[in-house]
Amino acid sequence: MRYRTFPESDLQASEVGFGVWTVTAGWWGDYSDAAAAALLRKAFGLGITFFDTADTYGNGRGEEIMPKALGKQRQEIVISTKVGYDFYSNPGQRTGQREWPQNWSREFVKFACEQSLKRLGTDYIDLYQLHNARMDAIDSDELFATLEELRREGKIRYYGVALGPAIGWREEGLAAMQRRDFTALQIIHNLLEQDPGRDFMPAARRNQTGIMVRVPHSSGMLEGNYTLETTFPPEDHRSHRPRQWLVDGLKKLERLRFLHEGRDKTLGQAAIKWLLAEPLVATVLPNIYDEEQLVEFAAAPEVADLTAEELARVAELYDHNFYLEQEPAAETAAT
Repeated sequence: MRYRTFPESDLQASEVGFGVWTVTAGWWGDYSDAAAAALLRKAFGLGITFFDTADTYGNGRGEEIMPKALGKQRQEIVISTKVGYDFYSNPGQRTGQREWPQNWSREFVKFACEQSLKRLGTDYIDLYQLHNARMDAIDSDELFATLEELRREGKIRYYGVALGPAIGWREEGLAAMQRRDFTALQIIHNLLEQDPGRDFMPAARRNQTGIMVRVPHSSGMLEGNYTLETTFPPEDHRSHRPRQWLVDGLKKLERLRFLHEGRDKTLGQAAIKWLLAEPLVATVLPNIYDEEQLVEFAAAPEVADLTAEELARVAELYDHNFYLEQEPAAETAAT
């Protein structure tokens, strides 16, 4: 494992982090506390020290699992969690893709922070993120004053903004970096979905904002396991993707074979290395479902870096939509 430090801070992250959502949110299968804790401990044993969770995952379970799994290693790990959704006033498990109401008031943020500290079994949070922040949160002077207050009190070390829930939120991300001073911006970004991530990088460079990347494998497409026969159960978030996403995605993977075939790396590792080629990316947070996948992704930092030629070829393919529009003409010519 290799490690990076967020700009203008002493906040260090393993280049591959662990998104605790996969083992606690219920969207990627059901994990017992014992199974989830075992996977987290295995991650730590592989050198992963950055764990990203949220108060809402499993209605608090995403935080409660941390002291169960790694309570004895608190000084050796970095805990990142999130605030913003008021599930306290809206009890019951969230279903599907619906969101809870957000609350950015000083009273709620301070209350939610105290609850997170209790669940995490700690007296400080390393990185406190605004969970799927909209423009109203970015516009709120009171909110950022509250975050500074929590920092002065020692309850949080740094704070950041997580964009979502889906890919996008370009205006919010750019406005946040232009108008606010914070440590980390969490975005969806990958080889197949590079926008608006590409727009965030220059702004992050100007403002010395560290980037955290989730969905680095494009909802599993870049893990290399899908076929045209792949289907997803109704409760799986990937079932909301249109069929054409699968068809086109598999065609794009054919054009990306040069990144991993004969290169002593898997497609999933190459996808992570492509992200780590950007120095501002402090950590990559792949979805980790089992030990085999954990071992594969945790080893990614140690495989060979992508070359300048490979990076240029990726950029050229993306700028031309992987040349998918040329396929019908090519097929006609062939017949």
